Amino acid sequence: MAGEGSAAELPRKEVDVLKGHEGAVLAVRFNGDGNYCLSCGKDRTLRLWNPHRGIHIKTYKSHGREVRDVHVTSDNAKLCSCGGDRQLFYWDVSTGRVIRKFRGHDSEVNAVKFNEYGSVVISAGYDRSVRAWDCRSQSTEPIQIIDTFADSVMSIALTKTEIIAGSVDGTVRTFDIRIGRELVDHLKQPVNCISLSNDANCILASCLDSKLRLLDRSTGELLQEYRGHICKSYKMDCCLTNTDAHVTGGSEDGYIYFWDLVDASVVSTFRAHNSVVTSVNYHPKDCCMITSSVDGTIRVWKAYTN
Repeated sequence: MAGEGSAAELPRKEVDVLKGHEGAVLAVRFNGDGNYCLSCGKDRTLRLWNPHRGIHIKTYKSHGREVRDVHVTSDNAKLCSCGGDRQLFYWDVSTGRVIRKFRGHDSEVNAVKFNEYGSVVISAGYDRSVRAWDCRSQSTEPIQIIDTFADSVMSIALTKTEIIAGSVDGTVRTFDIRIGRELVDHLKQPVNCISLSNDANCILASCLDSKLRLLDRSTGELLQEYRGHICKSYKMDCCLTNTDAHVTGGSEDGYIYFWDLVDASVVSTFRAHNSVVTSVNYHPKDCCMITSSVDGTIRVWKAYTN
């Protein structure tokens, strides 16, 4: 019998395709409660959707180059985005107006995340830096710059007191903002995405040698490696399912993979897109996942048992 978190209950059934972006979709993210999602892409736009009803709600246009990442505050009132034009855009969700642009990165910006209060936004860039910006201040200057990386910073994750960042220099670095301490985990392979487990005890890191690596946050110990997919030249998301029972990630050949967290066996793999899978994002509570691709589509997945 299929138990809680079993492979039978994984979201493998395509229930909708969200179309509207022209060209590659570079990221798709659920909002905090999983009722909506935001996407961004090569067409310089952000789009707000109800993925459960297949409805496009709003398009946000102001970027001059491709948009690489987007994040929304927990109260759904504000969003931030970043990309090829080296700036962070801070938006009002309901009006679609840009409240502020944060300038300071010297090159493309790869990732953005709000802190839990939506008062600070953290960004990571090709200029080898992570920067923090105060959304409540009128200043457009960063309140903190972390520039200890030796190469492009691709991905960030936040806890209440830490900024965690993955870089092409082969490191995952954890910065404790209270005491100013930096911890470095050397993976010796370029890191293109990091994600926290739901219990926040582990970091999942996607590397450009076609392996995902699971690290113990407290010790830095390598707990497991997941392989089978192709990840050599694209930024592609990875994450854990909301039960922390499985790891999931995309592949450059359009496939999605699910691995057992503990023994790293591939429990499911299927063709999800016609090209590189750029994003996998898991619903916070339900058995549901959204994916995006260079093929220009966003797909919504649920379990066959639903």
